[in-house]
Amino acid sequence: MGRIAGRFVRVEPRRRVRQLMLGLLADLPRKNCWTIAEHVGDATPDGLQHLLGRAKWDADLVRDDLRNYVLEHLADDQAVLVVDETGDLKKGTCTLGVQRQYTGTAGRVENAQVAVYLTYTSRHGHAGIDRALYLPKSWTGDVDRREQAAVPEEVGFATKPQLAQQMIERVLNAGAPAAWAAGDEVYGDNTKLRAALEARGLGYVLAVSCTHRIPTAAGTQRADHLAKRIPRPAWQKVSAGQGAKGHRYYDWALVAITAGDPTGHQHLVIRRNRTTGELAYYRCYSARPVPLSTLVRVAGSRWTVEETFQSSKGLAGLDEHQVRRWDSWHRWGTLALLAHAFLAITAARERRDQAPADDGTSPDGLIPLTCNEIQRLFTALTVRSARDTAHRLRWSTWRRRHQARARRSHYRRQAALHL
Repeated sequence: MGRIAGRFVRVEPRRRVRQLMLGLLADLPRKNCWTIAEHVGDATPDGLQHLLGRAKWDADLVRDDLRNYVLEHLADDQAVLVVDETGDLKKGTCTLGVQRQYTGTAGRVENAQVAVYLTYTSRHGHAGIDRALYLPKSWTGDVDRREQAAVPEEVGFATKPQLAQQMIERVLNAGAPAAWAAGDEVYGDNTKLRAALEARGLGYVLAVSCTHRIPTAAGTQRADHLAKRIPRPAWQKVSAGQGAKGHRYYDWALVAITAGDPTGHQHLVIRRNRTTGELAYYRCYSARPVPLSTLVRVAGSRWTVEETFQSSKGLAGLDEHQVRRWDSWHRWGTLALLAHAFLAITAARERRDQAPADDGTSPDGLIPLTCNEIQRLFTALTVRSARDTAHRLRWSTWRRRHQARARRSHYRRQAALHL
């Protein structure tokens, strides 16, 4: 908190942001302004709602502090910048960016809000360092909806690859050490994003679809057609990194690509599941020759963004915001990522201070502290919440009174529509 205190001129928002951060790290079943305010001892959620909606502070400056905090502990010149999007299911149509759209969270088209995130992944650990809300054209082209959600005038429509490019360039411009970028098919199939990464000299291992067109010496070929022509001796068994149950072994093959920057090296890497035979395809670029094992390591780092989503949502309430406006969404997301970064960096320092055995356990027979365990210990040993009976009863009364007002308002609106 001392790191970001200077971003808040007045003492009140400094106190409020500390309360919000403690609430995000608490073991609450739901995390929003109501539940956190009750947890930290406030009489109403007004103060926290003011912090997110109307108080004067810049979430982008706190995002820069978040990035610097992560780099201070996890910086690595071979780090991977992993991009991916995640969706939060929402009801109604007034919440910023919500429309019916595909989201991997549900695995289908749903009413959802989608955002792109950037995770910094190194040999020391990984944590989210940037976020960008995806605004569909149904929002960017609607003046009334933009005004209601306080979307800045300079914000226009941007695709998910464009948002990813903006975040990657922002972290590179800040001087962050990184050698690679990774992402799924949404980003690998995008020609402009790949060209931008090559122009910055940043290597990449980006997943592509099976229909992706690959330039070769024999002409342009589909990725899945090339896979069928690979001879059996060309497949190599390589680990994509350690998982919860040991090394993640796959069969891998490498195909040279004869296009692009003549000063760089491009390949198609194909991954084959050793049990099911399922194939996955990766478009790769590096400024200098690298072995297949390096490309496999980068491809395997993509799981870190999924783990970051799961951990930051489950432990820090990243997806539990109940905000509708532009500033509020960016403020909540930034602080949730910062809360998760605290857990991730504490876990990374724990691992660094121990010399694990071959099976991943420490000399005392325990696995290193995980983010989940750190949160439990932090909440139990450090945080003292307001739990007296009078406080609980006051909040029960406040909630029921507020809900009664909301119900009367809904009934009056419904009656007016049917006149």
